[in-house]
Formats: sequence, structure tokens, C-alpha cells
Amino acid sequence: MLDLNYKSFGQGDPIIILHGLFGTADNWQTVGKKLAEHYTVYLVDQRNHGRSPHHPQMTYADMAEDLHHFMESHWIFKAHIIGHSMGGKTAMQFAWMYPDMVEKLIVVDIAPKAYPGGHEEIFRALQKLELSQIESRSEAEEALKADISSLGIRQFLLKNLSRKKEGGYRWKMNLDALWTHYDDILAQPPHKGEYTGPALFIRGGKSRYIQEADEALIQKEFPGARVATIEEAGHWVHAEAPKALLQQVHTFLKD
Repeated sequence: MLDLNYKSFGQGDPIIILHGLFGTADNWQTVGKKLAEHYTVYLVDQRNHGRSPHHPQMTYADMAEDLHHFMESHWIFKAHIIGHSMGGKTAMQFAWMYPDMVEKLIVVDIAPKAYPGGHEEIFRALQKLELSQIESRSEAEEALKADISSLGIRQFLLKNLSRKKEGGYRWKMNLDALWTHYDDILAQPPHKGEYTGPALFIRGGKSRYIQEADEALIQKEFPGARVATIEEAGHWVHAEAPKALLQQVHTFLKD
């Protein structure tokens, strides 16, 4: 288990938010600060992401143990857990392993199942980027353009670039470990224990990550769950429809 980097805001009952693949805690800062008007919010960098430690091992059990260690070391005995995409799978795994430490579970646009790939082109583009030759972020962005057509995705990925003191750039994320464990990230989290507490799965109406057929699986694995759809959002629900997401979260946490 690793000591994870985090930011915290607000006062009240604790909420811990876990980002997705290639993400960082900062991706959730806008939503986190709004939630901090009513709660103590912890935005966490998962292992091999952001400013958290790099480690060659990366499974959902590992990431759930990191979260357990984080909560214990911050004297958090029970919290609301929110996870998006890969972070949602970490949240599910944690809820199965430590159900008594989860007040309510919120999973954003991911189901408890294995997924086919889809990030291979991104990995190839990032691995191909010669950081030693890059002199500015705009130069890095231009270099990625040939392989990644979406400006939004390029900008999201380049939030992982960090300038070195001696000059030049490095990745904040552990790109090698993420690629080595990509199959583990795509896999269904290994089922250990059960969580029967309240759970909300929020899907983006324009996303394909949670299909109608997945709702039966969600109910089977999380008997206390319901599924809500935010029609105007794709996979990046927190970025594309933050107000609608916050409304769903507030309603669920107050019920």
C-alpha cells in the first residue's frame, strides 16, 4: 500500500473522489469544491498517477488497499466514495473488501465488468513522444496531433506533463506501469466480499460504458444500487455536465 497524494476542502462528512485512467485529482477540483460547501472532500491521486508514488504493481486490489491505508492514516472510519471509470472500479473493489467503511457508493460511468481495449492509440502516441526533445507544452500538443485528433483529449493528457527543475519535461504518471497493467485496468475487479449498502451508478447518456444490459449485473453485484442517466453527458460526466452530476450526488447523499 502507498501513501497517496491528495487535496482536501471543506467541512462535514467525508467524501473521497477517485479519478480515472490518465487522470489526476485535479480533474475533479470543480466538482469537489462545490461538494466542499457541505462535506469534507478528499481528491486523491491513485497510484502511478498525478503526484502519488510510482509502483510496478497495479491491480484493483492494490488500489483498494491504497484507499484503505489512506482512510486509516487520516482517521477516516467511514466515507462516501465517488469513483469515475477506473476510479469507479477501485471504488467497487474497496466496497466489496471494506463494506463497513463505505457510507454510500457513487460510481460514474463504469460497470462491474471487463471492457475491451480502446486506449491503445493513446498509449502508442504517448510512448512515441520524445520528451527529451520537447521544449514547450504547445510543441508536445502539436506532436500528439497526428495520432490524437481530439483537442480535448490532447489537453487532458498533457495535464500529466511536468517540467523538470533541470529543464525539459517528464510524465507525472507511470506510463510504463499503466501499459504493463492495462489488461488489469480493463478487467472486471476481482470479487471479494459483498456490499449491500446504498449505491448510485451514474451513466452518461451519450456514453457506451454502461449499457442497458449492464443494469442487471449492477443490481446483482450491488443489491442496493440504482442507475441514473445524465442524458447530455458522455463518459466525462463531471466535465461535461457538472451541475447535473452535482444534483444527482446531492440528492442521493441526502436521501
